[in-house]
Amino acid sequence: MFGQYYDTFRCEVGDTLVETEQIDGLLTYRRRCEGRAFKRILVSETARIIINPVEPVNLPKEVTDFLQMEFTPIVIEPGAARTIYLKFPVEIGVFLESEKGIEVLDVFGTGTQKYALYGSPTSGVIVRWHRSAVYSEIPQVERFSEGVMELSIQNASHEWVEVSSVVFDSVDMKIYYGDIVATTATMKIISPVMAETDFIDSPLIPGMTRSIELYKARKIPVLDRGYLMEWGLS
Repeated sequence: MFGQYYDTFRCEVGDTLVETEQIDGLLTYRRRCEGRAFKRILVSETARIIINPVEPVNLPKEVTDFLQMEFTPIVIEPGAARTIYLKFPVEIGVFLESEKGIEVLDVFGTGTQKYALYGSPTSGVIVRWHRSAVYSEIPQVERFSEGVMELSIQNASHEWVEVSSVVFDSVDMKIYYGDIVATTATMKIISPVMAETDFIDSPLIPGMTRSIELYKARKIPVLDRGYLMEWGLS
């Protein structure tokens, strides 16, 4: 399903269908996913359609930029570092691209999206919440609903720290795809209750294709600033 398409095409994976076809002389885009349907008539002589994984914070509607991953608690000694792998939820974006720019046509995904509060009721942030097991190597995933996050954790504090949660600003997220969907992230522990998180713009596996980011397609100016977790690491 991921890739570039011109004119008419049809992609069907399980109960998800994405296609374009000529109906009464009009090029029509249609998508069906878990019983939900979407349809648009396209008017363009040069545009191509690009389908790729996008930041998983858009469904069922846009309520936050933040993603929280919870996982089996890890106890890490002062000065130690470890790379682990997590599974994160995948959403799929459909874009129209021509010489005049890029337009977001559709965003969809499978499964149920869960949201939570990270921090206090007055100063915390709403997050897209997802739980994952912890893996020591790249796990097998369902390609169109799960991605692999490589997370490098560094304990820069002078204390033993237990961590079971990581929060990111998805504006900084860099997603790549190939045989799997993947992203690479870092977590620098400052104290037992604080950490800095960020994403690295690098493919997990050589040869992967970089996804178009929704924020760039929507022409929203952003700065790669990372995120400071100040409400605890679990």
